[in-house]
Amino acid sequence: MIAHPTRRVLRPVVLALLALLLAGSAVLLSARPAAAHDSLISSDPANGTTVEVLPAALTLSFSAALLSDEGSTVVQVTDAAGTELSSGSPETNQNVVTQPLDGTATGNITVLWRVVSSDGHPVSGELSFTVAGPATAEPTPTVTASASASVVPSEEASPSETPLVTTTVEDDAASPLPWIIGAVIVLLVLAAVITLLAARARQGKDAAATRSAGRDDSIER
Repeated sequence: MIAHPTRRVLRPVVLALLALLLAGSAVLLSARPAAAHDSLISSDPANGTTVEVLPAALTLSFSAALLSDEGSTVVQVTDAAGTELSSGSPETNQNVVTQPLDGTATGNITVLWRVVSSDGHPVSGELSFTVAGPATAEPTPTVTASASASVVPSEEASPSETPLVTTTVEDDAASPLPWIIGAVIVLLVLAAVITLLAARARQGKDAAATRSAGRDDSIER
């Protein structure tokens, strides 16, 4: 049994289209994990906590290793008055950033950080903690014969609201590779479809010419 000419042309075209679609899907799926950005998972002191004294260093732990190029990591630590508490440059070791601190500040401490994710995208955010300061001894009231000392209860400070850790991802440098690959696949599919249609048109013309030649031969006879 002889295969129809159209089927002989259609089969390799369909196989080629399937191969292109499978290859494009594999590339796009492999490119998706690279778009995930690293995020802050913990800090010491932790966000919203209270410590007695300002620690010697602040540590930030991220979900994956960061880029350690010069200037890629910036950590700014200030007190409520805006005084800078950072001492020197931060040190990046895999996924942990350590920022030395200096000073005896008390009150609310604000931390602004900016790192470069392992996928090459800048990631920034902020957190805060409170330094209570060392406890001070209360003076002993003096009692005289004429009058007794009265103790006035002090108002307790209302707890401050715990700020949420905010993280901002700068997506200006998003990779265009998946879109380029998708456009190439679409162009290849269109080219294959155009080639198939042209082949079918040529076959139709050839078949018509063959039938016409057969009729001419029969008339001459």
